[in-house]
Amino acid sequence: MIIWASTRIVLLAGAFVSATQMACAQNAVPDFSSNNAGWTGMGGMVAMPGTPPPVAQDPSRPLVGNNLPGQQPTFPYADLSNPNLTQFAKDGLRKVNEASDAGFAMYSRESRCWHTGVPVYLNNPAQPTFFLQTPKQVTMIWQMDQQVRHVYMDVPHSAKPKPSWYGESIGHYERDTLVVDTIGQDTRTFIDNFRTPHSDRLHVVERYRLIDGGNTMEAEVTIEDPVSLIQPLHVVKHWRKVQGPMTESRCADGESVNPYRQKTDPLPTASRPDF
Repeated sequence: MIIWASTRIVLLAGAFVSATQMACAQNAVPDFSSNNAGWTGMGGMVAMPGTPPPVAQDPSRPLVGNNLPGQQPTFPYADLSNPNLTQFAKDGLRKVNEASDAGFAMYSRESRCWHTGVPVYLNNPAQPTFFLQTPKQVTMIWQMDQQVRHVYMDVPHSAKPKPSWYGESIGHYERDTLVVDTIGQDTRTFIDNFRTPHSDRLHVVERYRLIDGGNTMEAEVTIEDPVSLIQPLHVVKHWRKVQGPMTESRCADGESVNPYRQKTDPLPTASRPDF
């Protein structure tokens, strides 16, 4: 009886520890960076049910990727009939479409070494994004050319943040979710890959969490800018987990050469250092 009772006590204690560990796991912050994990995007951003759609390809100008044999690749060409666009946004997109009609090669901005801003950063293709998580800061680094975003944790926004390429990103954890709030972005960036313009009132909130047993990262994103969008956009984006470590890749390698003499974005240059 004494042996049985002792065994019962041990079993009960083990059950208590297991329940405690389970509760801690449920309340633990998400770990996006362990074991050199990186995250590669899966498709684009998709509108959440019942919300306005983001800008899409003009159906009269189908988008052809560069991986389809026997077909000439095409560039993004915005559908201006999107009912959620203000006149300001339509005018900006019309200029982009007209430039494309005039032979301007609309390569993605990151392929021409420009910082993309938020939320376009979330659409960075092919190469993985890596996270560095510390109590005071979360750093996101895209492998292709080491584009970097800094998220400062558990602090308020500045009263008047100086505009910058990725804006001022402030973050905090809500149980299993990393919440990132970004304002203060340079208006030379865009809302999407169609180059929808935005104002200095652009406000983006990202909510990152792990799903599918930790093999998929999901972000629910809210994009607000009353100058460009009649209603805020609510979209979702997914990434698959890949194994690191990160490799070095500099965007400008070879990019200064334009053998086809295309009309395209020049490489970014600075007249003076930013630091």
